[in-house]
Parts: sequence; structure tokens; C-alpha cells
Amino acid sequence: MTYKDKYNYWLNSDIIDEEFKEELRNIKDEKDIEDRFYKDLEFGTGGLRGIIGAGNNRMNVYTVSKATQGLSHYINNNYDKNKCVAIAYDSRNKSVEFAKAAALTLCANNIKVYLFNDLRPTPMLSFTVKHLNCRAGIVITASHNPKEYNGYKVYGDDGGQVTDASAKEILSYINKIEDFSIIKTISEKEALEKNLLVYIGEDIDKIYIEKVKSLTIREELVKTSAENLKIIYTPIHGSGNMPVRRVLGELGYKNLKVVKEQELPNGNFPTAPYPNPEEPSVFKLALAMAKDIHPDLIFGTDPDCDRIGVVVKDSSNEYRVLTGNETGMLLTNYIITSLRERDKLPENSVIIKTIVTSDAVKQICEENKVELFEVLTGFKYIGEKIKEYEKNKEKSFVFGFEESYGYLAGDFVRDKDAVIASMLICEMVLYYKLLGKTLYDALKELYESYGYFKEKLLSLELPGKDGQDKISRCIETLRNSNMKEINKVNIKNKLDYKLSINKNIINETEENIFLPKSNVIKFILEDSSWVVIRPSGTEPKMKIYLSVKGRDEKEADIKTEVLKDYMMSLINEIIK
Repeated sequence: MTYKDKYNYWLNSDIIDEEFKEELRNIKDEKDIEDRFYKDLEFGTGGLRGIIGAGNNRMNVYTVSKATQGLSHYINNNYDKNKCVAIAYDSRNKSVEFAKAAALTLCANNIKVYLFNDLRPTPMLSFTVKHLNCRAGIVITASHNPKEYNGYKVYGDDGGQVTDASAKEILSYINKIEDFSIIKTISEKEALEKNLLVYIGEDIDKIYIEKVKSLTIREELVKTSAENLKIIYTPIHGSGNMPVRRVLGELGYKNLKVVKEQELPNGNFPTAPYPNPEEPSVFKLALAMAKDIHPDLIFGTDPDCDRIGVVVKDSSNEYRVLTGNETGMLLTNYIITSLRERDKLPENSVIIKTIVTSDAVKQICEENKVELFEVLTGFKYIGEKIKEYEKNKEKSFVFGFEESYGYLAGDFVRDKDAVIASMLICEMVLYYKLLGKTLYDALKELYESYGYFKEKLLSLELPGKDGQDKISRCIETLRNSNMKEINKVNIKNKLDYKLSINKNIINETEENIFLPKSNVIKFILEDSSWVVIRPSGTEPKMKIYLSVKGRDEKEADIKTEVLKDYMMSLINEIIK
């Protein structure tokens, strides 16, 4: 079917509600119609994510129900008993509607659903799947995307995001659904009467909160001094407000203030159009509060509370947002050294990071004789390794993180968790405060010890079919190129994660990469810099990651800007 055929199907179908048909009739731009129907909203390894609206390539109750019908077939064909799924949702527009649509489709397929009675963070869904021994989990969220977006993430029976093989199998079932008429659903009343739909809430909250608190490392320090730490927190209109404040409150962090204008859930994100704690602008209101409060720490969590951004005062007494890599470096160092000091660091400890995360962590791990393992971009791969270690007992997972502000300690959650991270960050800041240091002082010490690593992420937004074609053309051009240098620095290694080949450019040798295949290219240069290019899995963007190492901060800044200018020039030439 052409995009116009699909458009007409929606207009003429008895299944599609009139409000969607009216939305489609009011579209005047043919390109808009094409973008809504030229493809189905893609079910990637994590699920769906897209703009809310009518069409096959949009987030709506029909695309959600279709994905859920496919998931139902997957569960019914792979499991004989205990067929149940947990569902959570965040503060985004239409999240409640999408969560209920998914729940009722599962129930119609005779699969029991545990649905949270109000919004909850993504990591709580991950915990719940494992805790209730569910076969899968769904969370309705678009993480830190703008308000126009929502999404549908699927989790496996271990509480981790479904990995490549499972996602491929689920997708095969989804693709067999050619007509919305075969999607099953029942009423909420019938689902409740048949005990297929069960609402959950405080019963799970209590257990999760206690698990998080158990990850406290310096219990006595927190018990005696937590009230001395001054904190400003913003949930950025999302789902973190309850669990973050509850954990910190129960641990004794009484001196915590919340940004009132950003406290309540609101899917329109009126104070933060791009509700991402990586963006300094989301902390504008918190910084205004800081003028009177003078906090030791400011932090914010994104709408589904799996990412966290940290703001501290630098050596010039100015507030700055730490990068995801900087917070990860600090936490890695603090957790390893604190556990060792308390004789709680297992001999077979392992830290996990992604291939686009700072190499500074390598040196911290080497110094502390802790193994470091690298995985592909995406926290699902960290969760996959935790599952592997749990089964074979060969390693003890201590901490995992990615540069995009995601962190995890403990093994009862299998996704990045900003509730856990907020607790550990508060403890870390409190520890340094009692030593007479700020968190920025601690960061400077790490740089002086291990070198000035600096990273930068460039995101090229390339929407629509034309944009997707440009992204594909750019990556394929770089894959097939015979470049020997980047910005006059020799390329040492070219890693192609789609072909699973690590090519040594200097020695002209090759070795295999033992990671899942992914459309990613990485160039490692002789001066320890590197560049990674990949398509975004959740947005119409191409992402370019840069990393350099300098003798001091000034040199690192200069090297970063020069490398950025070179790569942007190269990529713009390819996609023009």
C-alpha cells in the first residue's frame, strides 16, 4: 500500500474514531500526510516512540494496541503459565489512555495485567516486572523528548528492556497484523471482574523504596549528617516527585526544597519545552531559588525519572550543569573507593559503560583494579550483562552508566534509575562536604589524576523520509571510506559494529567485535581522541559523539572545538 492508500484506509475505516478522521481531513500539507503514513511507527529494540497524532507513523491508541496485540501473541506463544504483564506510565499527554489501551488488549488475550494506579518512574516498572515475576512489562513514556512525543517501551521477564532477539520476534508478530479489526480488546469493567486487570501502587512502592535505601554505602554518615545537606530538586513536571522525595526524606535529608513551578505532573511541560536534565535551561527556576537558599546540590530528573542532571558551583562560584560523563566519573570513583574502604567491594567487581561514554572511567577502574566492560549504546545492553552475571556468577555488577545521564547501582532494577542515582549523589556530595570539599573540587581532583577528558555530543535533526535517507547515506559513506586520518591525526582503529569488525588501520589487521550488531561506526585516533557516528533509535536524528584528552582543561576545550568543526564539515559535505 502507498502512503495515500493508508491515509484513505484511516478515513474510510469503521474502526477509526471520528476525531482522528477529522484531524486527517484538516491536514493541508501533502508532506505531512506522507510523513504520517509512508511507514509504520517503527518498533525498535525498546518499543515505539513518536509524535502523538493520527496515522501509522504516529503514537495513538491504534498503534499502541497493534503493538500490544503483537506482544500478546509473543507471550502466548512463548509461555504456558503465569502469563502476566506490568504496566506503568509517566506524566506525558495521552499516557493514561495509552496505558489502558495496552492493558485492555492484553486482558482480551487472557493475559493478566498489573497496572499502576498513578504515574510511576520507568525504573519502578523495571523493578515490578522482576518482583511480580511477570513475563513482560510496558511503560508509556517518551523520556526527555518534547511534549509532542510519547512512547511505548517493552521490558522482558528479567526487568530489562527487551533485547535484539526478543524485539525481533515481537516485531514479527506485530507485522502480521495487517488490519486493526483483528486487535482484541475488552471493557475495563469486564477485565476487573475477571481479575485480569489488577491495580497496584503503595504495596510496590514500599518494597522498592526500601530496596533503594539499602544501597546506601556510608550508613552512619547519612544517619548523622544528612540533615546538614542543602538540596534543591526539580522533577521537571514528571514522575520523580514522589519516590525521590520519599527516599531522601526517609534517609533524613530534611533540608530539601522542590521547585514548586515544576513539581506537579504536566505533559505540556510549561516551564521546560525540552524536559531534559542535560539542558541547562531546565534549571533556570532552580537557580533563581539558589540565590536565597545557597544549596550544596541542585538536581533534576526527567519525566520518567530514569535520567538525572546535577548542578554544582565551580571554582568561580558559578553554577554549572555537570555532563553525564562527569557525574558518572564521580559516582564510579566514589562507589569503588567507598565500598573498598568499608570492605564491601567484591573481588570480581565490574563496572559497565557504553562505547560512547568517557574513557576517563577506564583509568579510574585500572587504578582501583576493577574490571571495566563496554557495551553498545543503550542501557538495555547494561541490563543484559547484569542478567548474564546473575546467571553465571562470574562477575559482580557494581555500577553502570551511560553518557546520556543514566546511572544504575544494585541489581533489583535493570534500567537506568534516577531515584537510586539521586540518593547516591546526595550521599557523595554530603561526604565531600564533610571533608570541606565541593563536588566540583572532587571532579577537578579526578581530572588532575587521570587527565582532562572532554566529550561532546552533536545531534543533527533530519526529519521525515528525506532525513532518514541522509542519515543512511552518511553512515554508509563513512563505513565504506578508506580514510586514514581525521583532522590530520592518524586513525588507529575503525570499529564497525554492524559488520562486527575492528580494523587496525596502521597495521592493516582485523579482529572481531563480540557485541550485538548495530549500525554504528567508531574511529579511534592516535592521540586517544575518538569519534562515534550512529542514528538515534528514538528521534529523527544522527548523533556524533566526540571525545578528546588534553593536558589541561584549556587544551581539551580547544581540541574538542577543532574536532567538532572538522566532523561537521565532513558530514555536511556528505549529506548536502
